[in-house]
Amino acid sequence: MNFNRHLLLTIIILLILDPLLSCRSCAQELEAIDIGSGRELFVNHYLIEHLDGTHLVLHQPRDEGAVLRFDEPWEGPFCGYCTVIKDGAKYRFYYRGLPEAGRDGSEREVTCYAESTDGINIFKPRLNLFSVKGSKSNNVILADAAPVNHNFSPFMDTRDGIPDDRRYKALGGTKKSGLIAYISADGIHWRKLREQPVFTKGLFDSQNVAFWSDSEQCYLCYFRTWTGTGFSGFRSVGRTTSKDFLDWTEPEQMGFGDTPREHIYTNQTHPYFRAPHIYISIAARFLPGRQILSDEQAKQVNVNPNYFKDCSDAVLMTSRGGNTYDRTFMEGFIRPGIGLQNWVSRSNYPALNVVQTGEAEMSLYVQHDYAQPTAHLRRYSLRLDGFTSIYAPYQGGSITTKPFTFTGKKLLLNFATSAPGFIKVEIQDSAGKPISGYRLEDTKELIGNYIEHPAAWRNRIDVSSLSGRPIRLKFVMKDANLYSLQFQP
Repeated sequence: MNFNRHLLLTIIILLILDPLLSCRSCAQELEAIDIGSGRELFVNHYLIEHLDGTHLVLHQPRDEGAVLRFDEPWEGPFCGYCTVIKDGAKYRFYYRGLPEAGRDGSEREVTCYAESTDGINIFKPRLNLFSVKGSKSNNVILADAAPVNHNFSPFMDTRDGIPDDRRYKALGGTKKSGLIAYISADGIHWRKLREQPVFTKGLFDSQNVAFWSDSEQCYLCYFRTWTGTGFSGFRSVGRTTSKDFLDWTEPEQMGFGDTPREHIYTNQTHPYFRAPHIYISIAARFLPGRQILSDEQAKQVNVNPNYFKDCSDAVLMTSRGGNTYDRTFMEGFIRPGIGLQNWVSRSNYPALNVVQTGEAEMSLYVQHDYAQPTAHLRRYSLRLDGFTSIYAPYQGGSITTKPFTFTGKKLLLNFATSAPGFIKVEIQDSAGKPISGYRLEDTKELIGNYIEHPAAWRNRIDVSSLSGRPIRLKFVMKDANLYSLQFQP
């Protein structure tokens, strides 16, 4: 009798709990992130639910040396606001030429151009377009266009159906002029899109960057604002969108989450070329009044006396759209180098865009020696997707993702291990239960250093049966770094 009563009670409890369990399962499926077949980088906690003995690490780009010296008479110590664009097999470099400091938007500013076939060896073509300092034998692509030359910032328009003569677009200008739009067929010969500015609701006293976003299906512009009235408070970033590059929405201030407020001098926000739904911002962090050099040391490095009482470095921020940056990493991404010349005002400013420069390498470029006769651009390198990674020490650890859905047939991983290190991958359902055939005991241990390597379970790499179904991934790791993942057809 007691047994029957206990059995009846158990059945009643199960009947009560079953709908609750079903609801929980439904909720997990509704909450699943859809990553499709896009590449996902571990630049923040977007996909991460739990870290056990592992942690996210920020990697330091490797300094590869000077690649472009601002040594022409029309260039000089105050060159700035650089952009690099990879157009097929050609790398195009743009930057402001300015031999002497002066008012923003002055007639002395020009826009210079250089190019390369490998992103490493860069030359300045003699274009014969504009007469500067009495000669047309120069690499100037825009002159007599004040105040646009102060911060001319171009991009290659990737929107489908763009006419050939508008393949390149650019913005430039100051608060007084507003942002003026330019267009070009080849990135060298430019003309105004229209006489009137296309956007006026900002202060614009920096590089104001724009691009077409496939994920948001609109043009985006990230531009200079200040947190106070006029030019007061902290230098910050605003965002506006457009469907036609002419009419722009009411701007929003970008937020930085629950992090300390800092001066963001240039934001350099752009879609990462291997995962364009993720916007990478390698921003210049400016510390006004943080003086490192003494007056005597400033004389030794021959820096302009008005440009050594502050310092700056570069930080990594990310966004997936909307008006918020993720600042998982507050630490310096690119620190000022050895030597007093690296600790002056407005040096260490990154160029816009990260580009691929090798089979497994990407490059970013940084201005050095600002306001000094030795002003130049340096190249820094990282492995592809190598901004950050999930790191497991020798003692080992694991990471479990949030529930997500995917489209594809195989899971490719970008990872590196030591000789005794490894990575194992388990596929779980949305509730965290291992899926038969994809358990840890089924997985093939991954060892080595690869940009793309398929995960396998008992020599099987096909995961198409799980496509579209909410799952989790659990990575068990030892002395290893995991940079990115992608499900491919």
